[in-house]
Amino acid sequence: MDYESKIIVIEQALALVKSGDVIVTGLGASEAGVFMSQLHTVAARGVRDVMVTNCLPTHESKIYEEQYADIFRVDGWFYAPVLRKAHKNGNMAFIPNHLHLAARKRLDHILPNIYIGAATMPDKHGYVSLSLSNTYEMRMIEKADLVILEINPNMPYTLGDVQLHVRDIDYMIKVDYQPPVMPDAPFSEKDAVIGKYIADMVPDGSCIQLGIGGIPNAVAEALKTKNDLGVHTEMLTTGMMKLAKMGVITGKYKQINKGKMVAAFAMGEPELYEFMDYNPSIAIMDGAWVNDPYVIAQNDNQVSINTTIEVDLTGQCASESLGSRQFSGTGGQADTAIGAQMSKNGKSIIALYSTAMVKDKDGNRHEVSKIVPQLMAGATVSLSRNDVDRVVTEYGVAELRGTDIRERVERLIAIAHPKFREELHDDAVRVGILGR
Repeated sequence: MDYESKIIVIEQALALVKSGDVIVTGLGASEAGVFMSQLHTVAARGVRDVMVTNCLPTHESKIYEEQYADIFRVDGWFYAPVLRKAHKNGNMAFIPNHLHLAARKRLDHILPNIYIGAATMPDKHGYVSLSLSNTYEMRMIEKADLVILEINPNMPYTLGDVQLHVRDIDYMIKVDYQPPVMPDAPFSEKDAVIGKYIADMVPDGSCIQLGIGGIPNAVAEALKTKNDLGVHTEMLTTGMMKLAKMGVITGKYKQINKGKMVAAFAMGEPELYEFMDYNPSIAIMDGAWVNDPYVIAQNDNQVSINTTIEVDLTGQCASESLGSRQFSGTGGQADTAIGAQMSKNGKSIIALYSTAMVKDKDGNRHEVSKIVPQLMAGATVSLSRNDVDRVVTEYGVAELRGTDIRERVERLIAIAHPKFREELHDDAVRVGILGR
């Protein structure tokens, strides 16, 4: 099919934006880079009251600057660093969500006028691939008044729920930039210890979900001795790609999507994107399906591995806020933790360091325990104590599934930093968690 008639330049795309519009762009590396970098220019022709909804933005955009605070409102499904920095401007807001319901609930609230995201060039059959994410993108496309895609020869052509025919696209902008990269985070000796504890809980043939950061990367390193792992994950990472290339990940024992690495989105090194291009062993699927706990549970031996900021002595996990200050997002933590525990022989693992360095009101740094009697005032509970399973620090593993409060207190104190253990017990009595 001839798609050239739908090609427009960026100036024409920006001219379609009008006051009061609701714009949704793709997640992470599927964000529309050129459009977002120039969106601020619509203010010069009097456009006002534009709402932009995003998740993990990866491209620079002036819409986050204070001078545009009265022009653009930005709602994010994940409070990325650029949103945290701009929060003081008063026009940034977090959308509370569980990832598998993020698109559905948002569409119940408000419909997009424009969807703008990244895609591949059309193939010989007239289909583009949404490439690196279908976390919510296709659902937004189906409801948007206008669908505009930046078609890019550098985006990997992925398979799954990501193919869209050009007849269903209103306009396309030809671009030529490299997809945003998420460098592999180095991991410390402490990460390596935690990674080893976690890998010891992952038997051969398990199906895994991993995130990003030092601890997940240490887990990936420690999994190199395993055999025939499968992948059903929210995010496909460089670490998983390396395990697949080594033959550690085969998907041989998965109950659904056997032999395939299933994810809602991917971000990582260029080598990951090259690996994904036309790779039939990878399926980028609808995030509402990927992260549905009932879908996750269909694979036996599902292991969910997530991190958190702090855990209280009853098991509540605050993974996305520092007190009342939004720091990141719930994402799929509850989805994957609950789904893994519903899986036959499945496990949910929450990892964190036992301590952190913080500044007091005088600017002095001191060490605090990340296992606490009570969460910081205003903290968001990302994973309830009803849904926590195993908690890991560099001091060991606390198995909490089915335990009472007293057992939880004892087990969590046992993996806290030794210098805080006595104080934690005394605080548990003081605040009434324990009787004595």
